[in-house]
Amino acid sequence: MPDRHWPRAIERPLTLLRGLVAPTATSAATSAATSAAIGQRSILEAYVTSAPTAQNAIDIFKGEWSSELPAPFQQVQAGTIKLFEDFRMHWALKALGGVADQTVLELGPLEAGHTYILEQAGAKAITAVEANTRAYLKCLVIKELVGLTRTRFLCGDFVEYLRATPPRVDLCIASGVLYHMRNPVELIELISQVADRVFIWTHYYDAAIIQANPRLASTFSPPITQVQGGFAHELHRHDYAAALDRSDFCGGSSHYTHWLTRAQLLESLAHFGFSQIQINFEQLDHVHGPALTLIATRG
Repeated sequence: MPDRHWPRAIERPLTLLRGLVAPTATSAATSAATSAAIGQRSILEAYVTSAPTAQNAIDIFKGEWSSELPAPFQQVQAGTIKLFEDFRMHWALKALGGVADQTVLELGPLEAGHTYILEQAGAKAITAVEANTRAYLKCLVIKELVGLTRTRFLCGDFVEYLRATPPRVDLCIASGVLYHMRNPVELIELISQVADRVFIWTHYYDAAIIQANPRLASTFSPPITQVQGGFAHELHRHDYAAALDRSDFCGGSSHYTHWLTRAQLLESLAHFGFSQIQINFEQLDHVHGPALTLIATRG
């Protein structure tokens, strides 16, 4: 999964100039001239004038999509990453024995690519929690487009959701989210309280690899020590910096996060009861820092 960079705030797409122009025969022309003078767009630009198509729905967020859409929508212009057929997710589901008739909690569904795979695999009920308001709306577009029927998308912070002691589930999906947390070990602890199985894809901190890359090294600060749930560990601060200015930013909700080392990631999982861990698709040369895929289960 690509780096998740979240927009700083959802933009108001258009602004109406109600009250500024009297409703006369020349109001439309006057309003358009006024809007142009102050750099605003006409509300009419929010309308679609062609027959309904999948492309119309996707183009609500034109230029912001990461994912290539599944059949029969391959010709729809969206993103380029094959998250709707993600080999990492297929490996995990096979290794876990499938999810047929099971309940799933998905943290940060982004564009519902993994949600789609889970429904295709027969999951009974999926709760997907997304804090990025634009990503949440994109998930709703996909839900309508591909016909997801067993998923409920919730708009909000999944850490706060987990802190509220939600119902237990058979599996938790935490793909592309752990390295966007300011307190990643707390997230692992919270996951351990609602699920005995978890799928994780994440970047991790490796001093030698990151310090050898000036672009990456410049975004990290010296580590700090923290204790969470009885587990002592180091956190490596990562600042988003210029990434916050990207229109497709879909990372964490703050301007910085904390990364764990590979060893402390695995140790924290074991500390909170995930005694069986399988690792696959480790990528030391990932452009955004070393990454791995894992599934962790209780004994």
